Amino acid sequence: MKWQRLTYRLCVVMLLCLAEALMLTAYGQDIPRAERRRREGPLNDSISLRLDTNPVTPQMLEDSLKSVGAAPKLWVPNPTKATWMALVIPGGGQIYNRKYWKLPIFYGGFVGCTYALTWNNRMYKDYANAYKDAVNNNWSASSITELLPASYISRTSKTQVTETLRKRKDMYRRYRDLSIFAFIGVYALSVVDAYVDAELSNFDISPDLSMRVEPTLLNGGNSLRSKQTVGVQCSFTF
Repeated sequence: MKWQRLTYRLCVVMLLCLAEALMLTAYGQDIPRAERRRREGPLNDSISLRLDTNPVTPQMLEDSLKSVGAAPKLWVPNPTKATWMALVIPGGGQIYNRKYWKLPIFYGGFVGCTYALTWNNRMYKDYANAYKDAVNNNWSASSITELLPASYISRTSKTQVTETLRKRKDMYRRYRDLSIFAFIGVYALSVVDAYVDAELSNFDISPDLSMRVEPTLLNGGNSLRSKQTVGVQCSFTF
């Protein structure tokens, strides 16, 4: 009963993790900063705050917008599409995000969990059949002789042999259940990784994030008689 309660708790935890991934997918588009970055593309330009009194003319604004729009936009994955791809196809989210180097990691996890599940399930069935024959006092059955050495059966009491078969049956059943939870865990991790990777694909972590203060020449005003003066220019690069 204790192992069954632990199994139920682990199952509930995995279901909650999967539900959280689905909620992140549903509400991920409502994040203003992420949505603005996906629409406008990466912010690779430098914004300069100049201590200047000259007004910005419409022509200057139009030229600035044209120069920004002329820059090529990088491909940014959509978190919703990445999550659904990961849910439908194991590893599909990593393929959509173009992170191919992660595929061997997740596929290796899937293959390892599948092998463990198959092996433990086969051993559990073999020991379950042997335990059933031992309870029915069918000691000449091949299910028992193929699993336990004849010398062990001959020098050990029947009760001890039956108890050994029961313990091994329960052990492989427990390992089989853990293999199932491990497979679900790798699957849920691939979904969460696809969503987080797509959501943070446009997050700039380069060392170019900086602020620079330097002297500059500023115009004194709109008058023709005005002279240029020395000022300070503060530049933010992100």
